[in-house]
Amino acid sequence: MDFTRYLRTFPNFPKKGILFYDISPLIGNGEVFQAAIDEMYTLTRHLSPTKIVAAEARGFLFGPPLALRFSIGVVPIRKSGKLPGVTISASCSLEYGQDILHMQADALSQNDRVLIVDDVLATGGTVTAMKDLVLRAGASIVGCVMLIELSALRGREKLCDIPTYTLLQV
Repeated sequence: MDFTRYLRTFPNFPKKGILFYDISPLIGNGEVFQAAIDEMYTLTRHLSPTKIVAAEARGFLFGPPLALRFSIGVVPIRKSGKLPGVTISASCSLEYGQDILHMQADALSQNDRVLIVDDVLATGGTVTAMKDLVLRAGASIVGCVMLIELSALRGREKLCDIPTYTLLQV
């Protein structure tokens, strides 16, 4: 399926110089959204993950439905002040600023095989922070899957040898 038809772009959002890819038309169409989740599953099922790690906010749109396809759990990665209990944190550089991401310290075990899920792979800042959190928790990373890859920003390079799959490259 050509998912590109279901994206809109907004120049200079959230700040000047950024071209924002809006996935609202894609997730707003049940058939197309299901097809995207199905494709993510098809690309990654051979990895046999035991947990999915997804970052707020738009990663939450793809992580849980994909986890249901695998019949596994989801570990949420949140911004500061959003998770109760003991958390571990990692900073990340985004196309338009800095942030700190948190994960509950006991969310993963050493036996977990993690699939990192997000909507966009851009500069690699968010996924690098997620990778750091997973590894600090003692789990292993079997792969990453994202809806869109902004190839010109070269975020894939930060993932080294982690198998990485995207449905669209723009």
